[in-house]
Amino acid sequence: MSSTGKLIEYLDGGKFLCAYVIDSQAKRLRLINQNGREMNLPLSRVVHTSVTNHTVDLAREELTRQLQQTANTRTQLMENINLQEIWELTSDETSDTFQPAFLAELSFGKDADDNIVAAFLRSVFTDRLYFKYKENRVVAHSAEQIEQLQKQRNKEAETLTLIEQGADLLREIAAGDTENILESDEAKACIKIIRDFYIYEGEAKEADIARKILKVAGMKRPHDPFHLLVKAGVWDKNENIPLLRKELPVNFPLLAIQQAEMLLQQGTDKLFQDPARKDFTHLKPMTIDGASTLDFDDALSVEKQDENFLVGVHISDVAHYVRPEDPLFMEALQRGTSIYFPEGQIPMLPRHLSQGICSLIQGEVRAALSFMILLSADGEVLRMRIYPSIIKVARRLTYDEADTMIETDPELLILNELRMKLRNKRLDNGALLLPFPDVNIHIHDGSKIHVSLADTDTPSRTLVSEMMILANTEAARYVSDRMTPGLFRSQKPPHKRVVHGMDTDLYLNSKQRKMLSRGELLITAKPHSGLGVNQYTTITSPIRRLLDLVMQHQIHSIVRREEFRFTEEMCKDFTSVIGRTLANANSVRQQRHRYWLLKYLEVRQNIPLKALVLDSGSKKTFLLLTDILLNIDMPTPGQNVPVPGSTVTVKVIRVDALDNTLRFEW
Repeated sequence: MSSTGKLIEYLDGGKFLCAYVIDSQAKRLRLINQNGREMNLPLSRVVHTSVTNHTVDLAREELTRQLQQTANTRTQLMENINLQEIWELTSDETSDTFQPAFLAELSFGKDADDNIVAAFLRSVFTDRLYFKYKENRVVAHSAEQIEQLQKQRNKEAETLTLIEQGADLLREIAAGDTENILESDEAKACIKIIRDFYIYEGEAKEADIARKILKVAGMKRPHDPFHLLVKAGVWDKNENIPLLRKELPVNFPLLAIQQAEMLLQQGTDKLFQDPARKDFTHLKPMTIDGASTLDFDDALSVEKQDENFLVGVHISDVAHYVRPEDPLFMEALQRGTSIYFPEGQIPMLPRHLSQGICSLIQGEVRAALSFMILLSADGEVLRMRIYPSIIKVARRLTYDEADTMIETDPELLILNELRMKLRNKRLDNGALLLPFPDVNIHIHDGSKIHVSLADTDTPSRTLVSEMMILANTEAARYVSDRMTPGLFRSQKPPHKRVVHGMDTDLYLNSKQRKMLSRGELLITAKPHSGLGVNQYTTITSPIRRLLDLVMQHQIHSIVRREEFRFTEEMCKDFTSVIGRTLANANSVRQQRHRYWLLKYLEVRQNIPLKALVLDSGSKKTFLLLTDILLNIDMPTPGQNVPVPGSTVTVKVIRVDALDNTLRFEW
C-alpha cells in the first residue's frame, strides 16, 4: 500500500505523471502531481510506487520542481532501454512473469533504484510489443504473440498512412485536381473506402477508416463524399444510390452473354422442325404497346367463328430459349424482374434476347406460347387450348394509334367489345379497377425534368390488360385443374369497400387502395379479389418477370406431356426468391421515382401546387399532389382543418432530392 511520502506514477490520458502521496486511505490516495495539482486517485491506477519515502511538507513549488525533475530523469533513462534485448534474455526462463525490478536490473546491469524501475515500466507501456504489465508484474509475450502484434502494428501503420494519403487525395479532388488522379492502386483503394461508406454508412467494412479520412480532409457534411465522387468522375451527378445499396445486378456475367449470343446465331428455322409447335404464321397478330417499347412479349389476334370469337393471346416463348440451370436462367433468378427507371432500365434478360429474338417484332418469325381462347359473344370462355407456336406479328400499334382506330378497325372493334364484356364480368365478381394515371418522368440533357400524367384507363390500354388478365386466369386454371405445381397470385377481399363498379374518382380510389388486402404468392390457386377471378397467375411477361418464365416452363411440360419441370418444393423455393427480388426491385424503383420527383420540385419552390386531401387529423394532414401524384404529409393548421376529398393549395419551401427531404407550407 502506498503511504504518505511515497513517489508514485500513474497514467492520465496515455501520459505518465509523477506525484507525491500526501495522504492515503484504503482504496484512494491524496496526491500532488508534477503539474502542482492536488487530486484523489484510486489505488488501482498506480503503476509504480517508490521504495524511498520523500519529505512532502515542503512548499508546493518545490514539490512540483522535484517531481518534474524526476519525470525528466526517467524519460532520459528510457533511451538506454532495449526491450527486445531484455525479451531475448528472458526467453530461456521457465516462467514468463517477472518482477519489474528484475528486468530493470537486466536492462542496466546494476541494482535498480526507483527511477530505473519506473523508466523500465514506462518503456513497457510505451512499446507493448514484447511485454505487458499485469497486476504489478511484467509478462513476456511469446514469439507467436510478438509476430501477431507486429502484424497488427504494421497494419495500423499502413492504415495511418492510408488515412493521411486519403485525406490528401480528397483535398486534391475537392480543389479540382482530378486529371489522372485515380490511376494508382492506392487512390482506387481510398475511393472504394469512401464509396462504400457513403453507400452502406456504418455497415461498410471500413467505415471507421472512412470517417477518419473524411475528418482529416475536413469533410464533415453528410453528402460531401457523394459530391466528391461526382467531381472525381466516379459517379454521375444523379447516381442511383438505392440501386448500389441493394447491390442489384446490372451487368450480365460472361457466361450469360455468351449463351445469349449463341441463341442469336441459332436463328428461327429450327422452330418449324418441332412437331409439337403449331404454325400460326397465317394469323395476323398485332402488338399494342407504348411508343417507346422495345421488348414486345405479347400479341393479339381474333377471328369470328360462327357466333363466337377465337381470341389468340400469343406470348413470347422465352422458355424455349432460357432453360432451367442455364446461365441465363440462373441470372434471371438473381434479378427476378426487369426494373424500369426514368433514365433507363435494367433488364432481366440481356437485350440480345429481350429486344431481339424473344421480342415479338413486326414481320419477324418468333417462337410463342399461344393461348387460343374461344369466347361467346357475351365473353364466356367456351374452350381454351395452349400451343407452343410460331407466329409473325403483322402490325405494331401504339396505344394512341389503337385508340384512334378502335371503332373502325374490324379486329380492334371485336376485341374492344369483348374487352367490355370481360371487364363487366369481373366487376360483377367483385373486381376493383381503381384506375390511377401513370406518372411519366422524362429527363432531357441529364437534368431537365418533365413530368406528365397518362390515362391508364383508355380503351386500348384496358383492351390489352383485359386480354392479359384473361390469359393469366386461364393459365392458372389450366395448371390448377391438372394438379400441377405452380405459382399463383392471390388476394383476399379488401378490409373495407368504398368503391363499387368503374369509379374514376381519385380520392375514392386512393382511399380504397389503402384498404386492400396484401397480395400473396402461393403454390396453390386461390381467388384474387382485386381482379375478381377465382384463380390467377402471370405468364404474359416472360421477358420481364421470373414468375412468368417459371409458369411458362411448367405449362410447356403439361402441353408436351413431359415430366413437370419444377416440383412442388422447387415452386416453394421460387416463391421465396421472387418475394425477395421483387421487394428489392420495388424498393429501388420507388426510391428512384421519388428522387426524380423531388428533383422536379427543386426548381419549383414557392410555386403554388394543387393537392388532394386524403386524410386529416388534429396533428397531421395527408395529401396527394395531383400534378405528379406524390404523397406528402403536413402539420394540420390550427384552424380550418382540411376536409378529406377537398383540393387545397400548398407550396414547397424546402426540397433536397439527394437528402430525401421535402417540406411544404399551406
